[in-house]
Amino acid sequence: MINRNSMRNNKLYKVVGAIVLAATAYACTTVPITGRKQLTGVPGAPDSQEIIAMSSDTYSHLMDSVKLSTDQEQVARVKRVGDRIKGAVEKYLTQNGYEELLQGFNWEFNLIEDDEMVNAWAMPGGKVAFYTGIMPICKDDIGVAVVMGHEVAHAIAKHGEERINQTYAKQVGMTVGAIALGENPGVAEKLIYQSVGYGSDLGLLSFSRTHESEADELGIVFMAIAGYDPKEAPKFWERMSADSGGNQPPEFLSTHPSHETRIERLNEAMPKALEYYNGDN
Repeated sequence: MINRNSMRNNKLYKVVGAIVLAATAYACTTVPITGRKQLTGVPGAPDSQEIIAMSSDTYSHLMDSVKLSTDQEQVARVKRVGDRIKGAVEKYLTQNGYEELLQGFNWEFNLIEDDEMVNAWAMPGGKVAFYTGIMPICKDDIGVAVVMGHEVAHAIAKHGEERINQTYAKQVGMTVGAIALGENPGVAEKLIYQSVGYGSDLGLLSFSRTHESEADELGIVFMAIAGYDPKEAPKFWERMSADSGGNQPPEFLSTHPSHETRIERLNEAMPKALEYYNGDN
C-alpha cells in the first residue's frame, strides 16, 4: 500500500532541502588571509554601507548609555594599541588589494567602565570597545593587542554582515518554503522548522565559531604586522581560561570555541603570523 502522507512528506523534505541550498548560494566575497568564501548579497539584506550606518547609530546610542573609564593610563593603552592595529590593518589591506573593505570605516577605540564585564567587541565600521573587566587579563599592551587584533578582525572580515545575510537567507528559505508547501500548512510548518529551524540555529552557532576562529587567525597576523609578538596570544587565552575557572558551555552549543580549541588553533596559525612579525612576508 502506498502511503500518500509519506510520499508527500518526502516531497516536502526535498523541497525544503532545495530551498536551504538556494538560500545559502550567495557566497561571493573572500575573507583576506584565510581565503574563506562568505555569504553576502542575500536578496533583501542591507549592504555593507547600510550596515555600517546602522551600526554607527547603535554605537552612538550605546555610548550615551554607558560610563566611559576615567583611568587615563588604561584609556591611553586601548587607544594606543588600537591605532597601531588600525595602521597595520590599513597597510595590509592596501598592499594586498582589499582597500574596499575599509570603505565607510570611521575608527574609534573606547574603554567602558564595567569591572564585571570581561569582554570587548567591534561593530561594523571600526567602532571598538573594551570593558575594564578584561584589562587585568590583558595585563599589558601585548595583551590588549591580542584582543584588539581579534575584534578588529571581526570588523574587517565583515562577520556582522555575514551573520545578517545568514539570518536573511534563513528567513527567505522559511518564507518561500511556507508558500511552496501551502497545500498542508500544519505539516509544512512542522517540516520547515524541523529542517531549517532548530538545525539551522545550530548551523548559525557553527558559523559563529568559524568567525571566532577566523578572527583569531586574522588577529594574530594584524598584531604581528603592528609589531606585537603573536606568540603572546595563546598566553592571553591561558589567562582567560584560568580566570573563567573552566566554566564554559559545551563547545557544540557555544558561539565561541573552547579556550583549549582556541589555543590549539592559534598555535596552528602561528607560523604564518610569525612570518609577518619577522618581516618574512
